[in-house]
Amino acid sequence: MLLTWLTAKSVFWSSAGLLCYTYAGYPAGIAALARLRGRPPRKGPCEPTVSVVLAAGNEERVIGRKLDNLLALDYPREKLQIIVVSDGSTDGTDAIVRGFEDRGVVLERVETRSGKPTAVNRGVGRATGEVLLFCDARQRIEPGALRALTACFADPDVGAVSGELALGAERGPGLYWRYEKVIRQSEGLVDSVAGATGALFAVRRALFAELPPDCLLDDVFTPMQIMLRGYRVAFEPEAKVFDEEADRKGEFARKARTLAGNFQLVRQLPELLDPRRNRIFLQFLSHKLLRLACPYALVGLLGSNLVLVLTGAPPWPFYVATLAGQVGLYGAAALEAVTGRAGKVGRLGHTFVVLNLAAVAGLWRYLRGDLSWTGARTAGPPSRNAPGPAVDAVDSTLT
Repeated sequence: MLLTWLTAKSVFWSSAGLLCYTYAGYPAGIAALARLRGRPPRKGPCEPTVSVVLAAGNEERVIGRKLDNLLALDYPREKLQIIVVSDGSTDGTDAIVRGFEDRGVVLERVETRSGKPTAVNRGVGRATGEVLLFCDARQRIEPGALRALTACFADPDVGAVSGELALGAERGPGLYWRYEKVIRQSEGLVDSVAGATGALFAVRRALFAELPPDCLLDDVFTPMQIMLRGYRVAFEPEAKVFDEEADRKGEFARKARTLAGNFQLVRQLPELLDPRRNRIFLQFLSHKLLRLACPYALVGLLGSNLVLVLTGAPPWPFYVATLAGQVGLYGAAALEAVTGRAGKVGRLGHTFVVLNLAAVAGLWRYLRGDLSWTGARTAGPPSRNAPGPAVDAVDSTLT
């Protein structure tokens, strides 16, 4: 019995420690470090030429509104180039974009659907600006966002700047994103953000590296390769882009694809695992990699807790309380999934459970070589020549 208690307690406390550090200790620590030793970018008046690169595949419903949004940005029009890369679109996307050509919008067409990375690379090839601005077709950018981003490039140490995604609701993912933004802003003040908001981020043109054709997380790959070259990746909360929370039907699949991209990222940029080459190794480990281990810690925590309660391990009332807390959390998450009426705790619990289940599904997809957005497989771990994700891919914001 003593051996059972010792084993179960070891699993319980190691699992609890990992979870507490990942979701509470690291966020609190990086926030405190940002307050004590934060180094905001040295902003100043800065108006470089900017090339917007927008990859679009069958986006006729939103592309016109997006181009109106981009043309209305508070930035000198003569310094703004807008390139739309139509990735094998078969709807009215191309015709709508051509309707903006008299306003300076450039259409670059890829005849065969090749995926977002290839489309982005094609667009960058047409870009003439000193700064590249990447965005998606759906979200609305605040008029002053581009000026807020370029102001950070007055600091020569800044190589990339992430905007801030503002979700239109405060349900589970919206509340989780508020928590996530605190972490990202703190990381940017300490050194660099471990990724960017795919809906809006900018990089120095000279620092852009061609995306691998199968790259799932272009909004992490690009900023991280820039960071590895010695530059900072800043987070600019004044550069806002607005979106609505995704519906639940596609939420899990989207997160699984995104989290599969975290495994792929380590293969594409192995330097991220080397503390000698990755100066934000602790941030990357704590923010990105440990979250991939948390689902298994949750299983260990629940299983060991159940053993400790059933065997009467001291202090028994404590283990009963922790088990009740876990069961309550999962029960509230299940109630929210079924009824959608479990309150704030249920919504947060549901988001938490979905994220962790998606991490497991993401690993499974990666091991199967299933990294396309259509569900097609490649044999074994994907190669750099595998078809890329579709351009309507959603960013990795909530990972």
